[in-house]
Amino acid sequence: MQFGICNLSIVPLRFESTDKSELVSQVLYGEVFKVLELQKKWSKIRLVYDDYEGWIDNKQYQEITEEEYEKYSHKDSCYVTDLVEYVDCEKQHLYLVTLGANIHTIPLLNHTFDGNSISGIKPKLNLIDTAFLYLNTPYLWGGKTPFGIDCSGFTQMVYRLNGYKLFRDASQQSTQGEALSFIEESEPGDLAFFDNEEGDIIHVGIIMKDNYIIHAHGKVRIDRLDHSGIYNVETFSHTHKLRVIKKII
Repeated sequence: MQFGICNLSIVPLRFESTDKSELVSQVLYGEVFKVLELQKKWSKIRLVYDDYEGWIDNKQYQEITEEEYEKYSHKDSCYVTDLVEYVDCEKQHLYLVTLGANIHTIPLLNHTFDGNSISGIKPKLNLIDTAFLYLNTPYLWGGKTPFGIDCSGFTQMVYRLNGYKLFRDASQQSTQGEALSFIEESEPGDLAFFDNEEGDIIHVGIIMKDNYIIHAHGKVRIDRLDHSGIYNVETFSHTHKLRVIKKII
């Protein structure tokens, strides 16, 4: 089996091995993974962080050894906290990195980084401060960065930057944590999940104080939350139907 590391800022992770395929997620700088299947131009990978699978272009990652993979798979992570920063390589070229890039693996790439970073487990209240870093980020299906993000990518990255692990998709995240019976029992940082007419979980957001919620819908925005769901204060209508509230930490 082969192993790899993302050596570019943002690499698309696709459903199938073609540039025309659906973007299911993104691989950020410094993320390591297993190569499950190798084709001439594409590799099917499984990310070590959340076991998410998809296809990436062979030109957009660097191979590493199994020993390097094992070493950095179990090492505490360290993430970029600036919206945009740069790393330097030996040839004095600059590589752009974004908020959430994983720089604890930087020795594998022979790069250097002098920007701001965060590591370890942070207090629950810090989740809201981190969420505000993504405010007004445009919605992008499969996105995980301040240049475009989806609802579950938003919640995952906010938790990730504070040392907590969430699965990638909203439906997967809804299986984590402890269910609460009422909104009044929730705390800032808890997650609210929303379903469609078929009962499938299709949306997630982060609860704030005073019955507000921050979530990615068109953009990362703040709306009201009540027992029916999300109430858009601009359109004076409910946009999402509340299914369950989960306390993750």
